[in-house]
Amino acid sequence: MPIKTFRGKIADGAQDTIVLHTRDGSVGYKIVRFTLMSTDYGVAGGDSHTSVIKVYKIKQTTSDEFVDFSDNTLLAAATYERNTAIGGQVQAVFFDNEIVNQDIYLTHKDTQAGQECNYYLELEQIKLDLNENTVATLKDIRNLS
Repeated sequence: MPIKTFRGKIADGAQDTIVLHTRDGSVGYKIVRFTLMSTDYGVAGGDSHTSVIKVYKIKQTTSDEFVDFSDNTLLAAATYERNTAIGGQVQAVFFDNEIVNQDIYLTHKDTQAGQECNYYLELEQIKLDLNENTVATLKDIRNLS
């Protein structure tokens, strides 16, 4: 199936929306790649920072650095550390193998310097039959309550 890519720069404490919904919900998406990169990558003497970007099924009220894998609305989480001594590196990336057919939301929190961060997200596009469409939609409805 086709791969859709999304990339952007997200400010500290911000939330981005990735628009995926369709009128009939017959197209689903599954995360196949998720990575982060600093906006000041490779700059000598750049600020140190530690970013946490999370992907959710529902809109969030806050952006924080706490990752809770028992949260059934969390689809993915990634951390990025930029340190003047070591340069920059992605520390960890985790994502669920779940199929969604509604919009998803990215939150970002920098725990050190309040820096913005770049993200790159690849989603596999999947054609859903009526049963899969119904299951994905019911899961989304359950997450809203």
